[in-house]
Amino acid sequence: MTAPDRIAVDVVVIGAGPAGLSAALNLVRARRSVLLVDANRPRNAATLRSHGFLTRDGVSPLELRKLGRLEVEGYDEATVVQAVVDRVEPDGDRWSVHGTWRGAEVEASARAVVIATGLREEFPALPMLRAFYGTAVHSCVECDAYEKAGEPLAFICETDDVVDRALLIAAWASDLVVYTNDVAPLDDAGRARLAAAGVRVDERAVADLEGDRSGMTGVRLADGHVEPRTGGFVRPRWHADLDWMAADLDRDAEGLVVVDRSGRTSVPGVYAVGDVTPPGPEQLIVAAGHGAVTAAAVHRDLVGGLTDPRDAVQ
Repeated sequence: MTAPDRIAVDVVVIGAGPAGLSAALNLVRARRSVLLVDANRPRNAATLRSHGFLTRDGVSPLELRKLGRLEVEGYDEATVVQAVVDRVEPDGDRWSVHGTWRGAEVEASARAVVIATGLREEFPALPMLRAFYGTAVHSCVECDAYEKAGEPLAFICETDDVVDRALLIAAWASDLVVYTNDVAPLDDAGRARLAAAGVRVDERAVADLEGDRSGMTGVRLADGHVEPRTGGFVRPRWHADLDWMAADLDRDAEGLVVVDRSGRTSVPGVYAVGDVTPPGPEQLIVAAGHGAVTAAAVHRDLVGGLTDPRDAVQ
């Protein structure tokens, strides 16, 4: 690869989901030069419709991203590129950002960096789960439970928040079976809470989901029993992949980037917003709101000269 031209900007925003796009849009409107870098690998790519986003309820998540990107690109202060960022490191009083895409390199220097990369999902090991994910099976209850109300549903969960998540789903579903896959911990108190809410629990191992091109039809257990179900929810485990960041960011027990209410991380000049911050996955409109709040903080810090990475406590 030939050496790339180095782009000098005020801010590099990494990730073009609603959080990153909102941050970029508000920053260019503050007359900040912005490089928006995105790998175009959204976590919700399998989802056909997004919900709860005012004026855009029911729009495809990919269409929502496209509309946002076009708005950002409409400003002279914005440069938008497709690339996978593989290195971000301090460079004097600035940040050096490097990325690649199909043999081409992107290299930039910025006073501030906004991390809006989202999370990587890890699902229970069910062969057909991906085939139904985004159509019959979802992970965001607030986003998709309305359309599932009245159906016989499954909730597949292997984590210790199984009871609280199941009770949330039960607010929309009158026929819900919780599958712990012989993994999720469930005590007598939890079983009693679910039973009181009319939620059935099956703690046996799950073999797979069943169905065809017309949709999901059931959950098949390892012992061969098939329970008719037309859809449901799954609780993924989420991972924040930030190996490319050469700065010691504070992270919580789940690996999420700890920020203040305005998106500032523990390192001056680095901000994080959206799913990569606690509490993790959130509705698109919430992520967009966080992006706007963080953009305002970045602009104020740039005005006040508060983004120098050398000011970090060693």
